[in-house]
Amino acid sequence: MAEHIKPYSEEESKKGQISKMFNNIAPYYDILNRVLSLRMDVTWRKKGIDTLKEIQPKKILDVATGTADVAIEMVNRLAPEQIIGVDISTQMLEVGRQKIKKKKLDNIIELREADSENLPFEDNTFDAISVAFGVRNYQNLHKGMKEMNRVLKPGGKIMVLEFSQPTMFPFKQLYLFYFKNILPLIGKFTSKDPKAYKYLYESVQAFPNGKDFVKVMESTGYKFNKCVPLTLGICSIYTGIK
Repeated sequence: MAEHIKPYSEEESKKGQISKMFNNIAPYYDILNRVLSLRMDVTWRKKGIDTLKEIQPKKILDVATGTADVAIEMVNRLAPEQIIGVDISTQMLEVGRQKIKKKKLDNIIELREADSENLPFEDNTFDAISVAFGVRNYQNLHKGMKEMNRVLKPGGKIMVLEFSQPTMFPFKQLYLFYFKNILPLIGKFTSKDPKAYKYLYESVQAFPNGKDFVKVMESTGYKFNKCVPLTLGICSIYTGIK
């Protein structure tokens, strides 16, 4: 399981290492996302956000918000009254706050340092919850999924966007070669933290994607769960209802 894959050391907790890793790469995170995904990450986020349109959420929680790309795009596509973004990386949040201030969205988006597995909110608080490329970093996946279910209102919707593994030959082989060999090399010379991109490959391989993650959603309290693969299975959108 992805809980056992860590960026740096077996001895330290995964949670602490994830915070350290994202603090290290925060200044380079946005540009590397665009370059390494050939800007597909922008399209993936938009498609994930659009799955929430049908419920017209007014109060949204964006977990593992990072530099707030999803939260900012939600303002444009969903027109909510309030978005709260949480993350354990202080440096990622600082980059996000600068972007929010520049776009003058401070009155709608609030970023807080918080642990996805111990959310500082009351039960049944949010109309919708989003997590983009974050659940595979949870120290305890089931606990994190249950905690998000706790703060989601009955009838509320969760949207999880996460890397998955393509199955089509020869695309699968090309994708794995790029992910395992090329991507960490680029990361090494740009972010100065090659272990972060080695971890990316390892964590995606260990993550229970597709039907396996749908089962995790079912076991943690979500109904009507769906998985929609994107770009030949590189990424998937998962949705469920409380």
